[in-house]
Amino acid sequence: MKIQANDSRLRYSGRIDWSNPEAPVFVFPCTSVQARFTGNQLTVSVKNKNIYWDNYLGCILDGEQTSILLPKNGEAKILLEVKEKEKTEHDLLLFKRQDSCHELTFQGFELADGGQLLKPVPEEKRKIEVYGDSVSAGEVSEAIDYTGKPDPEHNGEYSNSWYSYAWMTARKLHAQIHDIAQGGIALLDHTGWFCEPHAIGMESVWNKVHYQPAAGKPTEWNFSDYTPDVVIVAFGQNDSHPVDYMKENPNSEASRHWKKSYQHFLEKLRETYPQAHIVCITTLLGHDPSWDQAICEAVEAQNDDKITKYTFKRNGTGTPGHLRIPEAEEMAEELAAYIESLSIEEWR
Repeated sequence: MKIQANDSRLRYSGRIDWSNPEAPVFVFPCTSVQARFTGNQLTVSVKNKNIYWDNYLGCILDGEQTSILLPKNGEAKILLEVKEKEKTEHDLLLFKRQDSCHELTFQGFELADGGQLLKPVPEEKRKIEVYGDSVSAGEVSEAIDYTGKPDPEHNGEYSNSWYSYAWMTARKLHAQIHDIAQGGIALLDHTGWFCEPHAIGMESVWNKVHYQPAAGKPTEWNFSDYTPDVVIVAFGQNDSHPVDYMKENPNSEASRHWKKSYQHFLEKLRETYPQAHIVCITTLLGHDPSWDQAICEAVEAQNDDKITKYTFKRNGTGTPGHLRIPEAEEMAEELAAYIESLSIEEWR
């Protein structure tokens, strides 16, 4: 039985390109499709567009997680067989493990003879959104042998958004998530590592669906499609590349410009989401505390009770490399508790 990608019994999550309802495109990490079905196997149809690294599809079938290597470019049919054949109903989650190092088009399922697609589980009512970099995307999170150490050499195989602090926080809060996260990105254009040497910042990405130049023309996101209750803003890491001007002089022209730009970004988020709680953070990844001070100043300047700064217990000192699973769990535990403490009216 062929199941089209726009079947109403499928449950989607994430900022998705729906310009072709029968071929939605996944761009951001944590983007997913969920299905409940009967039968012992199904075939997934996808199309991959590789930009760099090896690309992997995340799969959780009946609670067991695997990663599936995708073709560099082109279509693939992926056969999934259930292990617990005595079970009559099965749960499947397919998700994008990585950022815009690739774009993935989902083209539907094929159920084995006798298989049926079931009604989806109700979606979570709580909603969060995250704007961040590789840490928010879960990059290199599975390299647990390097916990607290610099990153190993890799080609994308260790990156898994399921183990990002962002998605962990959403699960702890029983919330949906849109994870607008990109490895190497800073707040401002012409800084950070993403798309060097010209470098594209979140100020040019935050309102897009497609934004990776190597993948094609940028496209705008329709913000009416998803309204988060909580927005997490996580910058101040890649912003120090190529020059850590905030550390050198927090009152320099470059530092003052960054603070003003951060304030402007908060103002754009507030205009877009008038009722949302906005939580500004950095992470456990090593960075100079001057960036946290700059964010505190920008938050205070907003004079908005629903825009706050949270500082982790091991903020900026936890690890010289990307967060591994235990460190992401540590962040998520703290962040979820902090968000719950905000007593969000819509969540009561």
